[in-house]
This record gives sequence, C-alpha cells and structure tokens, in this order.
Amino acid sequence: MLHKQLYGVIVRPIVTEKTSALKAEANKVTFEVQKTANKIDVKNAVEKLFDVKVEDVSTMIMRGKAKRVGRSFGRKANWKKAVVTLKAGTDLDVFGMAGEAPEAAEATEG
Repeated sequence: MLHKQLYGVIVRPIVTEKTSALKAEANKVTFEVQKTANKIDVKNAVEKLFDVKVEDVSTMIMRGKAKRVGRSFGRKANWKKAVVTLKAGTDLDVFGMAGEAPEAAEATEG
C-alpha cells in the first residue's frame, strides 16, 4: 500500500440482514472498498483501522444495475465488495455501539 491512504480503501460498511447473519455465524464483516484496492490493501486497512486480526479477504466486483427515470435510461456504477474473515476470538464493531446499546436503552426509559 505505497500511495493509498488507509481511510480511502474502505468506503463504507455494508449492513444488511444477510451480512448481519454472516457476522454472527462465520465472524465475517462486509465492506464496500475502492475498485482499485486489492486484498492486501483491504487486510492492512481493516487491521490498522479497527485493531483486529484478519484471517482471509474475499473481493468481488458488483455490477451496476440498469436504472430508468421517465424515458431516460441509465446505469449505476460498478463497485467492489470485500468480505473480511476475522480470526477466532476477535470481534469488530463497525459503528462503535457494542457496549453502548443496553446503557442507551436504560437512559431513554427513565
């Protein structure tokens, strides 16, 4: 990762029902990454930004869908998705809410 910034490699976390189940069952976290990033870049960025150990990285290009607005046809851009497998015993809290949820619920009740 010579000229790439750590914060530029990861675009956003992908949080859906499928990725939440994948995290619970297989300890895998999914991110949208730059199209130019490779697996080594993604691994280094996740390990340094979130302070976890990465076991494996799978990347795939997601093809943009055709969209239509009125009579105009267009196409969404292609993007790259990375599924990061974390080592056993490590946990990644993307939004920083792991220990705060029960306390926040108690504060709103009373």
